Amino acid sequence: MTLPALHNTGVLYRRILSQFPQDISLAFAYGSGVFKQHGTNQGQMEKNMLDFVFAVDDPVTWHTMNLLQNRKHYSILKLLGPTKISSIQNEHGAAVYYNTLVPVDGRTIKYGVISTESLIDDLMHWKTMYVAGRLHKPVRMLVQSENGKLRAALVANLKSAVTASFLMLPESFTEEDLFLQIAGLSYAGDFRMVIGEDKSKVANIVKDNIQHFQILYSNILRDCPQVVYKPQQGKLEVDKSPEGQFIQLMALPRTLQQRITKLVDPPGKNRDVEEILLQVAQDPDCGAVVQQGISSIVKSSSITQSIKSIATAGMWKSVSYSSKKLMKMWKGWRRKPSVSQMS
Repeated sequence: MTLPALHNTGVLYRRILSQFPQDISLAFAYGSGVFKQHGTNQGQMEKNMLDFVFAVDDPVTWHTMNLLQNRKHYSILKLLGPTKISSIQNEHGAAVYYNTLVPVDGRTIKYGVISTESLIDDLMHWKTMYVAGRLHKPVRMLVQSENGKLRAALVANLKSAVTASFLMLPESFTEEDLFLQIAGLSYAGDFRMVIGEDKSKVANIVKDNIQHFQILYSNILRDCPQVVYKPQQGKLEVDKSPEGQFIQLMALPRTLQQRITKLVDPPGKNRDVEEILLQVAQDPDCGAVVQQGISSIVKSSSITQSIKSIATAGMWKSVSYSSKKLMKMWKGWRRKPSVSQMS
């Protein structure tokens, strides 16, 4: 099965990509500068920052080349050299190194660099859910190598998002309910949703992009034996029996299973994972336990990555970026009354 990707390497994206070292195994653009979100128009979209992630096989070599081509993109950390930059990338936060508020071709961009190995690990096991969570939502795929492990991991990540969402939803629900649940996975527990992000962010992402979510997930939903999928009506029914939930829990990424067992198993008891998940499958609060497990992963990585970003971006850029986020949150908060009056 191949990953359904939204391939549109328009001139703008090609021009931007051409300014970076070309040894990239995966590159995608995401966020409000790429996909229209509810409440924004085309003019606002074109002013929004463009967000990119580049996966690279050899971060030291890539940063060496990028420091030669784009030294101004880096904060004072550039003085440490490519080996130390790669070490900061791999060993702290969510294993991503971001350069932000970078002017390129008349647009402002932010780009994160992650090793291909770390990306595959996050996609398969949800170690941090930082990049894996971004790939739960529609992205504009710009480069995708023939790496079979990476391609399989991209699909596995989407299947995991569906499985985790099934566990947190009732027996019957709509496509939109599912997509809202999926889009919200990587924001559960993210401290930036308390301060710094528009509270209606998840709904804004889904509302105007239902079709993009359908492209990503329709094949997975059709092939899934645990759900009755009625695409014409946009409705789904999932197996909520203890047996069905146990199968779903056993299919979750490894890190999430470990977080769930830690939440449920008293210290010192040391039961095996299968035994604990069987207990959780029979618990009426099974969905809430899964939610807590996801929140604990996201909370940890969002805090550590944000602290790291202060160093990688530099103090001035960090303050500037944070103030823009707070302004967006304020605008979203001011929009809310008018939205509720309309509904």
